[in-house]
Amino acid sequence: MRKLLLLLVTTYALMANSLPQSVSTTVSNINNDGSIQLSSSVPKGMSGVIVHNYGNGLTAITHSIITQEGAKATVLPYTAMTHKNIPNIQTDVKVNDQVILGNFYNNVLLIAPNARSYENISKSFQRTWIHPDAYAVDFMDEGDKAISLTSLKNFAEQNQVGLVLIVTQNRLRILDPISQQFLGEQSISGIGANTMSPFFARFNQTNVSLFDFSSTNYTPYYQAMEALK
Repeated sequence: MRKLLLLLVTTYALMANSLPQSVSTTVSNINNDGSIQLSSSVPKGMSGVIVHNYGNGLTAITHSIITQEGAKATVLPYTAMTHKNIPNIQTDVKVNDQVILGNFYNNVLLIAPNARSYENISKSFQRTWIHPDAYAVDFMDEGDKAISLTSLKNFAEQNQVGLVLIVTQNRLRILDPISQQFLGEQSISGIGANTMSPFFARFNQTNVSLFDFSSTNYTPYYQAMEALK
């Protein structure tokens, strides 16, 4: 038994600090189709922002981006902070603008089947954890039967979530919810046999009695996770 526990601890310890990190680069060229070239090659599927320097110590985020292959990136409007009293920035993308990819990658939502896997994995990474209770409230408010990439993206945009970790039967999948693309995956063990559908949340501890997973016929956990493509 002691050897098994040691193996599980070692397995999770090996995962520590192996999540995607924030990357800084610059815009090297603006393509005719409106996309941009980055000064350095980065993995496909990373989301981030463009920051323009106006001089005199004034900088501002002007756009969002999603990386493509070959150091290319798609430029999108920046919508992370929308408010009627905040003016929309009209600045075009410029060569040498700063690019910050994975600007919220320190904020992570973990979707797990049970408390055991949630605790083991969350203790293995030095990140700020957005507890699934918060996502569960939005999820049930929408009346969904299973997690979707769209619902994860909407939640991430509203709560500045940079990564979503999704536990399957033997792997941990790493999702950028803004780009809706998986950045990688790694093998894991010690997940536990029990599952909670649609995913693990701790409403019993937080006393949110208005929400009850057990009263709805959700898609079984592993089936729903495998359907996320």
